[in-house]
Amino acid sequence: MHPSASVIVFTVASGAGYGLLAALALLAAFGLIVPNAGLGLVGFGLALALITAGLLSSTLHLGHPERAWRAFSQWRSSWLSREAVAAVATYVPAILLAAVFVLFDAPGWLIAVLGLLAAAGAVATIICTAMIYRSLKPISAWHNRLTVPGYLLLGAATGLALAHAILAAFGSPASAVAGAGAIAALAAAFIQKRAYWRLIDETSAASTPETATGLGAIGRVRLFEPPHTGRNYLMREMGFSVARKHAEALRRIVLVAGFVGPAWAVALGIGLSSQGSAGGMTVVLGTAAAAAALVGALVERWLFFAEARHTTMLYYGAERA
Repeated sequence: MHPSASVIVFTVASGAGYGLLAALALLAAFGLIVPNAGLGLVGFGLALALITAGLLSSTLHLGHPERAWRAFSQWRSSWLSREAVAAVATYVPAILLAAVFVLFDAPGWLIAVLGLLAAAGAVATIICTAMIYRSLKPISAWHNRLTVPGYLLLGAATGLALAHAILAAFGSPASAVAGAGAIAALAAAFIQKRAYWRLIDETSAASTPETATGLGAIGRVRLFEPPHTGRNYLMREMGFSVARKHAEALRRIVLVAGFVGPAWAVALGIGLSSQGSAGGMTVVLGTAAAAAALVGALVERWLFFAEARHTTMLYYGAERA
């Protein structure tokens, strides 16, 4: 599939934003962070900014962005509609929790309730986003058991890395908790991504020219003549392909720059912080880890689309889809 810049930005920004929101909300719900105007403005402000920027970016690839409101109408059958509903619903506890941190002195039970609701909404929205792709049977690279965990783990990894950097900057002891969570999420994302790539590389194609035509019993089906004399929209959008050597290089960038490097930086920062020295270096390492994780997520998301092929391409001579 052709990697659309708007969709890549949408999935990475919203995933990191929801991951950051869930991390801060859970820390607040369990009393590990307390209301603080600066933390509320920076932490929850950044989470909501990323979420909003991602959602707005998702409308840019629509032919008529002004009709995006119609996405809410099909929530009974469409994962895209469910995502829209979940995203808007999550704004309510998220904004209230941010307001509590910045403006009000609220009781602990209210913070706990808002935190749990915001975290649950963030997780639900990411699941709905992942299910948009997981539910597409014509694209075998997406229609598998590892798509949803991939979205959840990538959101958790980037969100927790951001939370660790922000909390470290504010000198919060909870930065170590967020950092440990970031390391665990980055490690899990590393394992999941390796498993996902192995799955799409080694699993036999769900559809072939033989199964599509029903002529497999006769022998191999080959294209006698192309249906078009030139490339068309479907071939450009659904038949996009990336060279194997380039895919392998990009995969290494994702694993090293997106997962291993950030995990190492966070672990080093926590180690320095535990020794009571180099507090500024902990912030620098945490910020670098968060930035690297986001860059790795952008490359990973580009590959997620570029390596997927639609069954339609069998009509144009592809041997598998």
